[in-house]
Amino acid sequence: MAVKVVLFDLDGTLLPMDQEEFVKTYFGLLAKRMTQFGYEPQELIKAIWQGTKAMMKNDGTKLNEEVFWDELVRIYGEQCRASEKQFDEFYHYEFIGVKDICGFNPLAKEAVERIKKAGYRVALATQPIFPRIATENRVKWAGLDISDFELVTTYENIGFTKPVPEYYKEVCSRLGVDPSECLMVGNDVDDDMVTENLGMQTFLVTDCLINNNDKDISRYPQGSLADLIKYLNV
Repeated sequence: MAVKVVLFDLDGTLLPMDQEEFVKTYFGLLAKRMTQFGYEPQELIKAIWQGTKAMMKNDGTKLNEEVFWDELVRIYGEQCRASEKQFDEFYHYEFIGVKDICGFNPLAKEAVERIKKAGYRVALATQPIFPRIATENRVKWAGLDISDFELVTTYENIGFTKPVPEYYKEVCSRLGVDPSECLMVGNDVDDDMVTENLGMQTFLVTDCLINNNDKDISRYPQGSLADLIKYLNV
């Protein structure tokens, strides 16, 4: 089938970044804020990792947000739910500090605009382990707006994560398309290129390539966002 929808990853694809530096800076800023409310920094970082791992194992019976907070409650007790407000405020204010370690590629906005103008539908299939406000911010750092996308996955609106097939099946279901009608554009070989197993076409963005298992990537159409524009002839 012909491609109808282009699914974009965000981190490392539309928003250039070194993932390790991003995580280090993000956790550092979050821990610094939450020490004001009685959290020990290293314990909190460990708890957030455990919450993230719980989301990665989510089977769709709950939203990722619920799974994350259930795990924090397991670690800290029910009283930690009172901290949700402080977490939200962090993403509204201090999270902007993470922008400094991210790059900027003007072709991100150009690619999305040209692809939409050519008649393709566009969705943001970003790893849904962040709250919507954190995703909105990262989209803005990339020079785009969340309204540029027909669908954006966040931890509030889905109960799966990459790279499980159910995540991508759910995205396709919400968009009303077959996987074979989608092109997945991403920089992570394991998380994004797995979509070929569902029949999706793929394009591997290599500017901030993640290939943790050193897989042979020669079979994937690949290159920069400029190459993606050429690939789609838009």
